[in-house]
Amino acid sequence: MSATEVITSLQNAHVKRLVRLRGRREREQDGVILIEGAREIARAVASGLTLSAVYSTPELHSPEGETLAPTLHAPTHLLSRAAFEKVSGRENPDGLLALAPTPARPLPEPGTQAVTVVLHGLEKPGNVGAILRSADAAGADSVIVLGRGADPYGPNVIRSSQGSVFTLPVAVMTEDEAQAWLQERDFTTFACTPDAGRAYWDAPLTGRVALLLGTEHEGLPEHWRRTDHSVSIPMDASRGADSLNVATAAALMLFECARQRRARSGP
Repeated sequence: MSATEVITSLQNAHVKRLVRLRGRREREQDGVILIEGAREIARAVASGLTLSAVYSTPELHSPEGETLAPTLHAPTHLLSRAAFEKVSGRENPDGLLALAPTPARPLPEPGTQAVTVVLHGLEKPGNVGAILRSADAAGADSVIVLGRGADPYGPNVIRSSQGSVFTLPVAVMTEDEAQAWLQERDFTTFACTPDAGRAYWDAPLTGRVALLLGTEHEGLPEHWRRTDHSVSIPMDASRGADSLNVATAAALMLFECARQRRARSGP
């Protein structure tokens, strides 16, 4: 199809495939990820990811998208506004969507001051994406997603992470694989749990550190709590507060790691 021919039919094969690829099972079957938004696509390309297809609706482009679209080196298909709104997962789409092979990047071998985040059971894409964004901003080295939690390369996680999933090494592992990877590399593990007696700011968060976080409702399972250290985030319960959003908890822990490392290295 010519890049100047506009796809208008909602029954077009491209449109139907893009709708299908919003499902995790379908993306895994095809070995692709779906990236929507100029910022997210730009970060994916900057990370070295090769796009396999681009879908564009110029009338919806943001200024960033207008600049980016001509630079994307992949087969490009023009969609009508109605067709793009059909395939988009956003209320106000910016008219750019791309497909790419699912990244398969091994985690880097950790340095002496490496920080990794281990997520157990998190299913909400917004939380996983926000944690990835905080981990990127705080200078963490990697994120490990255990089992069949939220797909770290799902469209909603990509969006919530603002594309940080492409700049930060991310791996999906089984629990056994993650425990072996951490043990073999001598990580000190810190389980973040409300009933721990030590505040996170009093914990020695330097060296090779793994921050373990579970769901807000159930927290970490018992075998993940039996770790090197358990820490809590003290809260003012005088007005009934007894929990934090897991993404907020992760951000506090990550930036405390960054603070302690800066303090250790000096001005």
